[in-house]
Amino acid sequence: MDNKLNTATLVADESRYINREISWLSFNARVLQESADETVPLIERLRFVGIFSNNLDEFFKVRYATVKRIVEAGKRGRKALGVYAADELLEKITRIVIEQQEESLRIIDTIHSRLKDQGIYIIKENEVHYPEHSEFIKTFFMEKVSPALVTIMLNEDIDLPRIQDLEAYLTVTMKNSVTKKILHALVEIPSELDRFVVLPQVDGIDYIMILDDLIRYNLESVFSIFEYDEISAHMIKITRDAELDLESDLGKSFIEKLSKSVKGREDAEPVRFVHDQAINKDTLNFLLEKLGIENTDSIIPGGRYHNRKDYMGFPSLGRTDLLYATHKPLPITNISLNDSMFKKVAEKDFLQYTPYHTFAYVIKFLREAALDPKVKTIKITIYRLAKLSHIASALINAAKNGKDVTVQIELRARFDEESNMRYANQMQDEGIKLIFGVPGLKVHSKVCVIERLESGRLKRYGFISTGNFNGKTAKIYTDYTLFTANKQILKDLIKLFNFFDTNYIVNTYQHLIISPHYAKNTFFRLIDNEIKKVKSGKKGYIRLKLNSISNYSIIDKLYAASEAGVKIDMIIRGVCCLIPGVKGMSENISLISIVDKFLEHPRVLIFGEEGEEKVYISSSDWMTRNLDNRVEVTCPIYDADVKKEIIETYSICWNDNVKAREITALQDNAYRKNDEAPLRSQFATYDYYLNKLN
Repeated sequence: MDNKLNTATLVADESRYINREISWLSFNARVLQESADETVPLIERLRFVGIFSNNLDEFFKVRYATVKRIVEAGKRGRKALGVYAADELLEKITRIVIEQQEESLRIIDTIHSRLKDQGIYIIKENEVHYPEHSEFIKTFFMEKVSPALVTIMLNEDIDLPRIQDLEAYLTVTMKNSVTKKILHALVEIPSELDRFVVLPQVDGIDYIMILDDLIRYNLESVFSIFEYDEISAHMIKITRDAELDLESDLGKSFIEKLSKSVKGREDAEPVRFVHDQAINKDTLNFLLEKLGIENTDSIIPGGRYHNRKDYMGFPSLGRTDLLYATHKPLPITNISLNDSMFKKVAEKDFLQYTPYHTFAYVIKFLREAALDPKVKTIKITIYRLAKLSHIASALINAAKNGKDVTVQIELRARFDEESNMRYANQMQDEGIKLIFGVPGLKVHSKVCVIERLESGRLKRYGFISTGNFNGKTAKIYTDYTLFTANKQILKDLIKLFNFFDTNYIVNTYQHLIISPHYAKNTFFRLIDNEIKKVKSGKKGYIRLKLNSISNYSIIDKLYAASEAGVKIDMIIRGVCCLIPGVKGMSENISLISIVDKFLEHPRVLIFGEEGEEKVYISSSDWMTRNLDNRVEVTCPIYDADVKKEIIETYSICWNDNVKAREITALQDNAYRKNDEAPLRSQFATYDYYLNKLN
């Protein structure tokens, strides 16, 4: 499992490390900052509220659930989770989340007010004033909502039916002032319908009603058979533990076990309960008792609406002025999609950097391989696939054309298990050889190698990426993909696929750095080399770009390098347990985080001063799970032009002074301020590649 405790955390020190969960909440606060940023287009600001909320859902389903399991197992020791005891950490998380939720509500109110200034009104059920709106709402409810509505009457004597994880419910209370009778019901808000209903324009003004309020407007028609003179509805949402418990039944296939475990999430223990803070106290206590919410669960008073992740799909209303300008993904310099990819890769390594470049080069490469009669084998690792995957289609096409196709598919990619299982069954039916991971390890590497018969000999081509082969996320995640025909690198890739086949044999690799076997020690050696340079009177320099860093032993090594005088620049998007800038410990470490239009996702390692850099791209963050519990690939960059390109794009990112936040022990996410001209790295990176085409 991803969330095994690292024994190093047993001696964690608050002055030396930031707790992982607290750091993650600080990252999500940076996401929330984007929704508060007046320079971000209005509708995009609402969508950042949605991203913030979606992130928080996943955090509770996984990380909070893991800490709760530790508490329930009786592991309450002071340092059981690094810096804080587990029960203390649960309380601290809840306090922080309540503060963030309150801030998000203030931000939403501000955005709604700004939208009114732009002629866009989001109205509640008591703000319907126009006959055309009333008629539309009633018709929409009868035709679209009512057939999909699930309504559950609550009774103290009857067990409550299972409440769906992360679905939003309206708790309805009906009161009769004469009989004093109180009735309760739950109305499940249909998730298959858009959360935002666009109403007819009136006098050029746009009107939107949230589906919850549209249901509130029609409550009388839903509960017309009951006698009451007062009715109210308040929203609740429950989050359940999403960790997978795989049974050890040897008689079942891995897909069967995983499918059962994924299904089991539906009945998992609750870990968070969010409610409208205006709900009646008696009604709240009744619900908590019926739902079995315990004191170790996070009970969070919220606003009128939950499932704010739906804001990610807020309608654009054709208002391009309230959205980010669209930038068409660029072609790679001197490489046309009409060219033969094999011919181009044979000539020279090249780099695809999505979303600045189009993802189409990966698809083109695999489609060409599927049709090329000279291609004999295709081997690829898959971690996350889009629901409609061109990658899977190309691989199936290749198998139908007689190619020997091997797919190492990671079925346990969190929250994508069902999609991956569906494609696994489909590919298996088409004769593709599937490998379902390595016992005890999750395969997180993103690599492909193709063997092609040329002049009687097999020649290898391939690509190595920092991100998933997913056409949908490639539009919003920044990731490098190296296309290469380098014999040494591809020979190591073949060894890796041999390890997937016979994983009781640990191979040695001459060029690739492979987790879990050699990565940590190799990273230590690379850091030690920079320390040696300083001790011999030279300059030591390390530049890192990672999603997260939480492994204490590697943090300690970076502290040692800083104390020795090595200059270290770090760009960490998410979790960062390292504390920079502390005299005598980390004073030579500078650290920023960038949250902007795209999700920063590539992992880049640069060791050495200008002119002598060793450059790597990687699928691996510097977390215990990546270094010890996953199969990851870190690839050296040998091509001089590609190396220069990575260093230059890293430098653009490092020089950001618009969207860069400085990470410190204060965890206050202060924006970097300096006297340089404003530089927004994501926009500047696009311009960098645009200029390369001219």
